[in-house]
Amino acid sequence: MKKFFLPLIAIFALLLSVSCSSNDDGPIIDPDPDPVNNKLSGQITSDMTLTNDVIWELDGRVTVTSGATLTINEGTIIKAYAGQEASAAVLIIARGAKIEANGTADKPIIFTSIADNIALGQKFGTNLTENDRGLWGGVIILGKAKASLSGDALENQIEGIPASDTNGLYGGSDNADDSGTLNYVSIRHGGTSIGDGNEINGLTLGAVGTGTSISNIEVVANVDDGIEWFGGSVNVSNAIVWACGDDALDIDEAYSGTISNSVAILGNVSDHALEIDGPAGSLEGRFTLDGITLIGNTTTENGEYADLRDRAMGTLKNIYAVGFKADSDVELDNNAVAQNFLNGKLSFSNWTVSLPSGVANANDIFVEKTGEGETPIILNPSFTERAASWANSGNSGGANLSNFTWTYTQSKGAF
Repeated sequence: MKKFFLPLIAIFALLLSVSCSSNDDGPIIDPDPDPVNNKLSGQITSDMTLTNDVIWELDGRVTVTSGATLTINEGTIIKAYAGQEASAAVLIIARGAKIEANGTADKPIIFTSIADNIALGQKFGTNLTENDRGLWGGVIILGKAKASLSGDALENQIEGIPASDTNGLYGGSDNADDSGTLNYVSIRHGGTSIGDGNEINGLTLGAVGTGTSISNIEVVANVDDGIEWFGGSVNVSNAIVWACGDDALDIDEAYSGTISNSVAILGNVSDHALEIDGPAGSLEGRFTLDGITLIGNTTTENGEYADLRDRAMGTLKNIYAVGFKADSDVELDNNAVAQNFLNGKLSFSNWTVSLPSGVANANDIFVEKTGEGETPIILNPSFTERAASWANSGNSGGANLSNFTWTYTQSKGAF
């Protein structure tokens, strides 16, 4: 019976397959469809969607031009080729263009290097670490909001992009400008050089307006800054930066938005957790940092809490700092920024500091420094003495770290 039964099954299966392949019963599926062109290069001039069923490759400078929208589905992986100077791999969202990148905690959108062995459906690769930097460029979003520019110019060329490329311009007068959405996006191993001492940030925001939504952002292992704001008014929440080669969070040109519930973690070659500059022109704008955790270490050569420079204006409140060296500080860099403090344009409140060994009081980390030929102007009481009113020692505060369980940073035990 067995020898007779099996051939009947085989014959029945063959007849069934032939019947189901009939044109009358539906379309025939091509067994060898044309492959998706997964390499991105040059300009994207019309709406485009990146799906999560293929790994996309970024080759050179890729620009979404005005009027076009780049949509990136949840769980999508984009790997960028290495490149230096004008051929650096970078994604630019030009003024008037949009990016709609909506990931989730389970399926974040990941920008990384072509050298990363991360595969489809994964959140993390295994062959790169936080010390693998500069393997590609980064992500640049440019808008039409206000920025305080040198000479009171209305627009400027963003750093990292050659002056010959007009898609690198940012600035305008529309603080409500909408450049799209970034949500649950991780940017890893970037910051390639475009010239001597000129590297691309992990995420660059040039004059981005409040119509743009940016939340749940991770930048890991960038050569230059993690995230840098050049003017603009966009609000950013739940951002985490780890192990970048320069500053974690960098503010310039009178950025006037709010950065909330965010984390800056220094790596072994990092500089400042916060670097904050003021206006470059006459236009003034004040940032807000609210609910921020700063995590240092005792081995980084520089490794400062914060450097406030060049007429910095804004509010730094609900900050928790831990793990820094005894000689790390929060410094007012010169008389111009110290005068803004005296005038109420720069303020601090509710700082909690986990005291490093050798530091007696939380307010001791706040220091007024001076430029060439200057002397301190915050006197009787000094800046350090006044800091006692807002700085206390403790072991909690700042950001809600449970919002970052989806990140590569958390998977590596960085906090």
